[in-house]
Amino acid sequence: MSTIATLTDVAKAANVSKMTVSRVINHPEQVTDELKALVFKAMKELDYQPNFAAKALAANTTRIIKLIILEKVDTVEPYYATLLMGVAQALNEHQYALQVVTQKNADIGDCDGYIITGARRDDFDWLNQLNRPTILFGENRHNYDYVDSDNKYGTFLATSAAINDGYDQIIFFGIELKESFEYSRERGYMDTMQKDGRNPQIVRFGNHSSEAQNYVENHWHEFKPNTCFVCSSDRLAIGVERGIQHMHGNIPDEFGIIGFDGVFLDQIADPKLTTVKQPVMTMGSKVAALLLQKINLALPMSEDHDPDRNNRVEVMFSPELIRRQTTRNYHRS
Repeated sequence: MSTIATLTDVAKAANVSKMTVSRVINHPEQVTDELKALVFKAMKELDYQPNFAAKALAANTTRIIKLIILEKVDTVEPYYATLLMGVAQALNEHQYALQVVTQKNADIGDCDGYIITGARRDDFDWLNQLNRPTILFGENRHNYDYVDSDNKYGTFLATSAAINDGYDQIIFFGIELKESFEYSRERGYMDTMQKDGRNPQIVRFGNHSSEAQNYVENHWHEFKPNTCFVCSSDRLAIGVERGIQHMHGNIPDEFGIIGFDGVFLDQIADPKLTTVKQPVMTMGSKVAALLLQKINLALPMSEDHDPDRNNRVEVMFSPELIRRQTTRNYHRS
């Protein structure tokens, strides 16, 4: 009858201490890749299975992270699918489970921490009542730790590209939301236009392709050839594209289009969209890693949610302009 391998057996097989084995299992980020390889090899050879459930019970933890989505998923599903893969990948490396919930059922069952997405101004009174470490996916003005892409820089890239491509009229199609990320995207567009001596022109919609398409078709007489539409999402950009095609405009010679997000929708557009691509999967992994750091630090909840604290964590990823077929120079790198 075979015996069940123990932590001591793994330590002997890997020629390391039991403390090192424990650290590899519970805090792999603190251990070198070489040590992890040695320990994991020994665990595999001995068929050693750490009892994470028992450890969690003994430590009064759940090893569950809740990701709460506070907006309508049907308008952003490709984006969130990519985000969830990044979050799940990082949590899996640390033996945490991911539970995706909405605000309505967020209180069902316990967890060790929260990742919040789609937070709007009206949500923060509710967020302040959460009694676990919390981090937001998306910049905010409420002093919560967050991970996001540099939205202002993204629209700077898009607007600069439109200017360099020689478009005379450059119009910004924004999302009708009074939120930090949208303010930043509009600011990047406006600053770049004003620096070039141009007058900004902003139109806002709900984040639906049909609204952008209808606007283009209903205001077609206002758009002269040699116009570029810089959009706050790929969804709006697809609507612009369809509207121009329906009105028999030429893309990209007469009309250019630049989207924002770079997650799936830019690829299925025809022609394919030039877009500002966010590293969404990497951002998802980072937001999960930061939350686990907060959990391990075990900060008092009063400090985590203190609006006056001066040690907020803000992580911004740089987006990238991906040129495709809706701007003139799509063949250039």
